[in-house]
Amino acid sequence: MESIGIRELRQHASQYVALAKGGQRVAVTERGRLVAYLVPAEESGSGILDRLAASGEYTPPQGSIADLLPIPARPAGRTPLSDVVRAMRDEDER
Repeated sequence: MESIGIRELRQHASQYVALAKGGQRVAVTERGRLVAYLVPAEESGSGILDRLAASGEYTPPQGSIADLLPIPARPAGRTPLSDVVRAMRDEDER
């Protein structure tokens, strides 16, 4: 991956945009610290996750969140949250 400073990007922006357009990621640094990436516009979020998973920096979730905990019972005598939200919306419409 190409790494450039902000001044270099400013002076030769079209060259680095062409690299990104061609599919290459360009790291942009400021005083030696990474501050941004110039990436192809077509790059999807899943492409980023796939790349992170391949490098071992991300582990995709497995199973369902519903498998983690049982859904807690609503305390006796309490109004369901959906009814509270509905009542609040009705008040806003008045």
